[in-house]
Amino acid sequence: MVINESAENYLETILILSRKLPAVRSVDIANELCFKKSSVSVAMKNLRGKEHITVDKSGFITLTPSGREIAEMIYERHQLLSSWLMQLGVAEKTAVEDACKIEHVISRESFQAIKAHVRTTA
Repeated sequence: MVINESAENYLETILILSRKLPAVRSVDIANELCFKKSSVSVAMKNLRGKEHITVDKSGFITLTPSGREIAEMIYERHQLLSSWLMQLGVAEKTAVEDACKIEHVISRESFQAIKAHVRTTA
């Protein structure tokens, strides 16, 4: 499944917000990412078209199974990579920023190897 970095970020943000809020709306995503509502609206239309989200009549956004799978994969990568970088002595702000970049380009194989290494050395 090929999905671009922007879409991955939106799906990850929806997942994170869904854990904090009773319901996620476009305005919540716009506020979280500091994006214009119009940009978020276009992105939500694209994610709906790819069947990664559903939007009900009240404007509440829900991840579909495929959207949730992508979001959870990206979120796991972000969490593990940022914490690993901090364990290596990288400042938190830098670790989080770098993890956000790495999480989108790292192969599944490389991530699994890092994940296995982190678990055996923890």
